[in-house]
Order: sequence, then structure tokens, then C-alpha cells
Amino acid sequence: MKIAFISSEVFPYAKTGGLADVAGSLPKEIALLGHEIKIFMPKYNTFGEAEHGLHYQWDIGEIPVRVDGRVHQTHVHKALLPGSKVEVYFIDCPHFFHRFRIYTNDFDEDERFILFQKGVIEVLQRIGWAPDIIHCNDWQTALIPLLLRDNYSWDRMFDTTAAVLTIHNIAYQGQFAKSSFAKAEMKEKYYLHGGIGEYEGGVNFLKTGIYSAHAINTVSETYARELLTPAYGYGMQVPLSFRIRDFSGILNGVDYNVWNPENDKFIPHKYSIDDLSGKIKNKKFLLEHLHLRFNENVPVIGIVSRLVAQKGLDIIAYALNHLMELEAQWIILGSGEYKYEEMFQHAKNHFPDKVSVYFGFNNELSHLIEAGADIFLMPSYYEPCGLNQIYSLKYGTVPVVRKTGGLADTVQDWNEFLAKGKEIGTGYSFQDYTANALIHSVQRAVNDFKLKDVWRKIQLNGMNKDYSWKRSAEKYVLLYQSALDNLKGS
Repeated sequence: MKIAFISSEVFPYAKTGGLADVAGSLPKEIALLGHEIKIFMPKYNTFGEAEHGLHYQWDIGEIPVRVDGRVHQTHVHKALLPGSKVEVYFIDCPHFFHRFRIYTNDFDEDERFILFQKGVIEVLQRIGWAPDIIHCNDWQTALIPLLLRDNYSWDRMFDTTAAVLTIHNIAYQGQFAKSSFAKAEMKEKYYLHGGIGEYEGGVNFLKTGIYSAHAINTVSETYARELLTPAYGYGMQVPLSFRIRDFSGILNGVDYNVWNPENDKFIPHKYSIDDLSGKIKNKKFLLEHLHLRFNENVPVIGIVSRLVAQKGLDIIAYALNHLMELEAQWIILGSGEYKYEEMFQHAKNHFPDKVSVYFGFNNELSHLIEAGADIFLMPSYYEPCGLNQIYSLKYGTVPVVRKTGGLADTVQDWNEFLAKGKEIGTGYSFQDYTANALIHSVQRAVNDFKLKDVWRKIQLNGMNKDYSWKRSAEKYVLLYQSALDNLKGS
């Protein structure tokens, strides 16, 4: 198959979250399965051309792309995704993408990604490459299935192209004024009378994609089930229920070439499931690096997260006084809402021997925390997939998570399975989204940390898990085939 993979962010070029990691990893695995895949993303000015080996495509030249009646001259650059032969095409329009931020709150945010989506189709036309699948990701690309059916229906090269839409986080939907459909030059019939693009008197890009893609999926099986409920669907539970036969969940994978204690370039002491001696050395290094006292018998609890309510920071706030009473040290890395940064800074000021905080992004420190911490905390209200808990399993850093989304699919509670006579637990999880449930689960982990044989068993259970991209890529290929079948049946 030939697959065009469309994403607003791709690691290592631009990243705000897990979407970039998926876009920078999944295409490599699909290519290894023998399929031809090309990636398309905007060319932001947040990364350098020479640094990443971008080359201007003179054979394509200028492409006039019309948005809201105005023509914008657009150009194309190309590079190879590091560690692969996958081509990455960069849609370059300085007017929209040279803003030093990937996403903005500017008045023309809809126009930025209308141009991007039209630009992708225009590039495909100019290179004469008709994909079997166009794989769209989140609202920034969700108009493409309808654009192909509407604006570009005259071009028969797309007659056998099926569209797949992956939802990475349903909370972000691309909601704009009704005028957005006119800016994209789509027919009004798709908006009128509660049409596929209309939502609460405006336009919803994600809803448009849900109704017009040939197959829809999200990034874990549990999150897929949650999205069909009012509590988690953010208004999209009705469109998804309507498309239930074409909707599924595929768990994200991780790149073990980057996140693996056996070869992690950011940690001073490598280790493996066969020899964990390097982990305690990394713990000592981490604590000394952060000016905390090292004690082998006191667990270090790590948090690497956006500091926002969705990630469970609101229940951490209620639980913080109790958590600080535990015999444990805390290392927090992240940034987000001011009140949560202040909360952790306050904790550090009151417990300087127990707490270290770093506000901002620090890739090296995130690797050091995974390798040096004993426990990793992710009490999210919702978590489409989550990656850090999967990294933690590989690093022998026992996760404590809320039982939701991908966290529920990847972390098995030690006590729950022990009660069934099975020693297969990989961490600790809790169902109720309350401070008490959080405290109880962290307390269980801290207590079991003292039981060295038990703790080693939990670590080894997690390190034995395989959440590499290969298995997920195989499922995506089956999803692509399902989308093609739906196209032929329509």
C-alpha cells in the first residue's frame, strides 16, 4: 500500500505532545512492513532547515493555495525522517507558519490548517503520487476526507484513496465560526441542517472528519470505549456512536531505540532486565544532580507531565499534604497552569530535603527521572494512551496510575491480580478520581517498595512487557485495509 501520513507535528521537527512521537515512529514501522509511506507536515520556523537536512523542492516550485478567497504562494521542502528512508514533505507558507509557535490563539488558526490540508493535496497532485490511504491525525487534518470528496472530486487520481482519521485527544476539536466552511470553499450543504461540519452554530473540524473518513480510530482500546460516553466524549460521542462500526482503538507503541535503559544515551549507567545494578546507580546520580540526599531505602517518586487538571493535578492538590507525610522523595518535571507550579514550588520550599522541581521542558532530565526514580505517578482524569507509563515499565520504574484510557490498557494492578492468585501485576492503579484513592495507591506502592522480593517481581513483570510499535503497526495496516473495503462498499 501507499500511505500519506498527515500530521501537524512530527518528532524531531516539532512537538507539543504524544502526537509528534506517534508521527515520528509509526511511519517507520509501517515502512518496515513493506509499505510505501510519506509524511506531510507544516514547515514551522521553530526548527532549522540545515539542522534537519531539509531541501527545497525546485521541481515543484510555487503552489498557489486559495483560502478565504486569497491566494497564498506555498512551497515544499523535503527531508528523510531520521533513522529511516521515509520521506517527509514540509508545507511552507511563512504567512501562516512562521510564528515561533506550532499552535496559536490567533484569529486565523482555522485558515492556517485549511491551507495546510489543501497544500498536502496540491503536493500529492504535483508529485503524481496517488496514495491508497490518507492517514489524518486530529482536527488539524480532519477536513481532508471531505476536501477530497468536495473540492478535489474532479481529480480522478483520488478515486481509490481511502481516508483514515486517528483521534489523539478528543478535547481538541478545531471549533470555529460558520465562516470557516466558506474559507475552505466547501459547499454549504455540508453545514446546513446539522450537517457533518456543523456544531453548536459553528464549524467543528473533528466532527467533519468523523463523519467523512472511511475509518476512525483512537490511541487505546479503553479510550475508544470511553469516547462513546458523555463523560469523556466532549460532545463527539454521538457522531462516534453513529460511526461505531468503523471506530476502533489501537494502542500507541513506543520507540525502544530511544527509550530503553540498555542504550539510553542520556543516562550515565546502562542496565537491563538481566542486570538491574545500574538503576540504583542512576538513582544516586539523579539525587546528587538535584541536590537531594541519597538513601537506597527511601523511594523516589517521579512526575513528568503537563501541569494541568487533565493530568490529575487537581486531586494531587487535595492529596499533597498527605503525600508529603510519606517516607518518599519527589522529583517533578513539567510546566502548565500557574497554580500547580506554585503548588509544587511551595512543597519544595517546605520540604527541601524531599522535593525537587524543574519547570519547563528538559529531555535529558526526563530520561534521568525514568531511570533513577523508583515510582512514577500518572493520576490522569483521562489519558488517551500515555507514553510515560510505558517508558516506566521498560525502565523498571513502577507506575501508579488512574485506571483510564491507555493507562488501564498498559498497567496491571499488583494487588488486584495477586488477589486472583496471579503475580502478574506491573504497577498500581485506582478507579475513583479522588484524592483518597490516589493517596491509598501511592501508599501501597511505598509500602511494597520495602519488600525487596515483591518489588523486584513487579519491576521484572513490567520490563518484560513489549509495547514496541511493530504490533501496533500491523493493526494499522489492517485498519487501512478496512478503510479501503469501506470505500469500495460506499
